[in-house]
Amino acid sequence: MIVVRVAILTTLYFLCFAAVSAALIPPPSEQLAPAEAGATLIALVAVSFLNTVVLTYLILRSRWAGWKLILTVFFVFYGVMTVMGQIETAFFVTSLPPGMLSRLFLVGAIFAALFSSVAVLILGKGRAERMGDLRNRLNMSIGEWAGKISIIVIAYLVLYFTFGYFIAWKSAAVRAYYGGTDPGSFLAQMRTVLRDTPLLLPLQVVRAILWTAIAVPVIRMMKGRWWEAGLAVALLFSVVMNSQLLLPNPYMPPAVRMVHLVETATSNFLFGWLIVFVLCGWRRSEREQAHP
Repeated sequence: MIVVRVAILTTLYFLCFAAVSAALIPPPSEQLAPAEAGATLIALVAVSFLNTVVLTYLILRSRWAGWKLILTVFFVFYGVMTVMGQIETAFFVTSLPPGMLSRLFLVGAIFAALFSSVAVLILGKGRAERMGDLRNRLNMSIGEWAGKISIIVIAYLVLYFTFGYFIAWKSAAVRAYYGGTDPGSFLAQMRTVLRDTPLLLPLQVVRAILWTAIAVPVIRMMKGRWWEAGLAVALLFSVVMNSQLLLPNPYMPPAVRMVHLVETATSNFLFGWLIVFVLCGWRRSEREQAHP
């Protein structure tokens, strides 16, 4: 029964994440108060459940199975949960202890490998199946790929900077945390960004391409119509990526975490849909209009 399997996987997610983190990440210098420890426990249970549900949907609706599915789930899970987030941590957060960033990457890799393998087996997808992989969804020329990736990159930059300004940067707590001020308009803010952090724009171009690379295997492996792949990618990008902001940490105040949660969960959800629509839904819609 799927409910029982999700409950088992949620428990394993919780235990594996806690064990791997405890083994590789040094404990905080100050012991948490009982209320803080309880809030952390509840948050980790919530994160475990939300991410398990999203990955369960991804695995059960996949046309792939066996090692191919395990490796794919590891790739997208590790990429979304760890790599994409820690890239920004490396850029923005300068207060991490020496060696902490590399430990975060290692924890994410070990945990993603363990949970991906266990999840595929428990959900009954451990044995390979003879099914097509819908590769024709992404059967495009180099020119088409270049054009669509350009659209995706531009759309990501628009989403990233508009949501970043109108949601995150409008928060006094966020501005205080990063030591910035609100210049009064979006265009003025963009001029400040380009002047003070000129590497941020090319970094986000690279991240948009990486997001697309993560979405491609999901699109290829999902059963059903293109919108099922769109839902899977949107949930991966919004839930799995951002649920970790529910967890208290000593480097980011709660008010800042919650604002970033709203900012990135909404923008990433929209961006996940947009990637899939541009890569395959748009093409399908054009064919359906041409051959009603």
